[in-house]
Amino acid sequence: MQRIDVPARPQAMPDTNAPASAAVAPRAQSSLDANRRRSEADHHPDVEPDPGVGSHGGRRVAVRKPKIPWGLLRTLGGLAVLAMLLWRLGSGPFLAGLRMIDAWALLAALGVGAATIVACAWRWRLVARGLGLQLPLHTAIADCYRAVLINSTLPGGVLGDVDRAVGHGREHGDVGRGIRAVVWERSAGQVVQCALAVALLWALPSPVRPYVPRIALALAVVALVFALLALVAGRRGPQAWRRAVRTVRADVREVLLARRIWPGVVFFSAVAVGGHLVTFLVAARTAGLTAPAAQLLPLTLLALLAMGLPTNVGGFGPREGVAAWAFGAAGLTAAQGVATATVYGVLVLVSSLPGVAVLLFRRRAVAS
Repeated sequence: MQRIDVPARPQAMPDTNAPASAAVAPRAQSSLDANRRRSEADHHPDVEPDPGVGSHGGRRVAVRKPKIPWGLLRTLGGLAVLAMLLWRLGSGPFLAGLRMIDAWALLAALGVGAATIVACAWRWRLVARGLGLQLPLHTAIADCYRAVLINSTLPGGVLGDVDRAVGHGREHGDVGRGIRAVVWERSAGQVVQCALAVALLWALPSPVRPYVPRIALALAVVALVFALLALVAGRRGPQAWRRAVRTVRADVREVLLARRIWPGVVFFSAVAVGGHLVTFLVAARTAGLTAPAAQLLPLTLLALLAMGLPTNVGGFGPREGVAAWAFGAAGLTAAQGVATATVYGVLVLVSSLPGVAVLLFRRRAVAS
C-alpha cells in the first residue's frame, strides 16, 4: 500500500497576553479602589486610614472625633456655685427662705406669672407671624407654660424653649423657621432686658453704678465687633456662612425691625421684665427684707441678668451666687440675698405649675 503522510496539526502558540492581562487587571482594580478611597477621604475628613493595613491595599475607617460635653459642663458649673454657697453660708439661708413662703406669696406668684407668660406668648406670636408661621394665642400661652415648667425643673434653663421651638416648627413642616422664631423672640427679650438694666443701674444706687458707663461701652463695642464679623463673613466667608448671614440680615430687617412688629416686641418684653422684677420683690418681702424698693430693684436686676447664664440646675446656681454678692455689697447680707433668690426660684416654679396641666392634656390627646 502506498503510505499517505498526514500533515501534523500545528501546535497552538502560547497566549503571551493572557498572563499579562491577568496580572494587570488586579493592579488596575487596586488603583481604582485607591482612587475611590482617596476621593471618599477628600469628601469625609473624619475618615482616616486603618493603621493595621498597608498603604496599597489599606482600607479607611470612620474615626469619631471626641465631643466636648457642654451640657454636663454647664450643669457642673451651676452645682459648683451652689456648693460654694453651701460651704461659705451653710444651708441656713436656703432653708430659711423656704420656711417663709406663705399662701399670699404663692397667689401673687401665680397672678404675676400669668401676666408674664401672656406677654411672652404675645411676643413669640408677633415674631412667628413675621416669619410666616401662624401661632394662635392660646397655643402660645400653653407652650410657654410648658417651657417655663421644663426650664424650672431641668438643668440648663433652655430645654423648654428648645421643646416649643421644635414642636412649633414640626406643626408647620419647617423646624428651622420654628427655631428661628423662638431664638429671635428670646434674643429680643434679652436685648430689652439689658437695655432696661443698664438704664436702671445707672439711675439707681447699686454696687455696679460707677461701672455702668464702662459696661455700656463694652457692650456697644462687642455688638460692633459682631456686626463687622458678620459683614465680613457675609462677603468673604464660606458659602454656608454667607447663607446664614443673609438669613439673619433678612430676619432682622423684615421681622424684628418691621414697623408692625418691633413696637409690640419691645412693649411685651418690657412687661415680661416687669413681671420678673415684681416677682423678685415679692420674694424679697417674703424673705423678710424691709429695705426700700429703690434699693432692692437694682439688686434684683443683677440677679435676673445672672439667670440668663445657661449654667444652672433647675434655675438655681448663678442667680443665688450673684444675689449673695450684690446684697452683701449693697449693705445687706449675703444670706439675705441667697434666701431671696431661693424664694424667687420656688415662686417661679409655682407660677409654672399650670404647665403640668398642659403636659397631661397633651399626653392624653396623643394617647387618644
